[in-house]
Amino acid sequence: MSAAPTESTSGTRPVVDFWFDPACPWAWMTSRWMDEVTQLRDVEVNWHVMSLAVLNEGRDLPEDYRRSMDDAWGPVRVIVAAADAHGDKVVKPLYDAMGTRRHPGGRRDTAAIIAEALEEVGLPAELADAAGTDAHDDALRASHTEGISKVGEDVGTPVVAIDGIGFFGPVMTPAPKGEDAAKLFDGLHLVTQVPGFYELKRTRTQGPVFD
Repeated sequence: MSAAPTESTSGTRPVVDFWFDPACPWAWMTSRWMDEVTQLRDVEVNWHVMSLAVLNEGRDLPEDYRRSMDDAWGPVRVIVAAADAHGDKVVKPLYDAMGTRRHPGGRRDTAAIIAEALEEVGLPAELADAAGTDAHDDALRASHTEGISKVGEDVGTPVVAIDGIGFFGPVMTPAPKGEDAAKLFDGLHLVTQVPGFYELKRTRTQGPVFD
């Protein structure tokens, strides 16, 4: 879990707050785009957890999706526990390590993914125990609520806020690279400065393309 979102103080350098669930392939795609943006634009990015499992609590879900939501608790709980013990600096590296295995790697062995990701980032193996407990759920829910409050309950992950103005998405596949990524950010930044702008959408016709 990361600290509360930060507002831009200079008026020139955008502050981006990015909420993700490590289980979501679309959040993964958007996070790869944001990594590209940081190489080409002067932005500050703060990474925060949200939870599709929390979002879908109490909803009538198909059985296979319910199982995936039950499984989704573990990784996000471990990230929150790691941040609590070792600081927010571990959030993004741990997300990267988990997400690389799950999304482009195509793996679903969640316990092994967690264990390997902790080892890769240099964190204690016992943090994996957090996956099966609710000890850090208050912090998880608080971070989730902070993100979802910017966009409403009828969307999901990712949530991206620029200087405090948030939207669900952008959702894309594949993630643009280079100047294409930077131009997309410039456009989103402009949209956040238009009072009353809420939605721009079209139906997805392609699944995530990991490259």
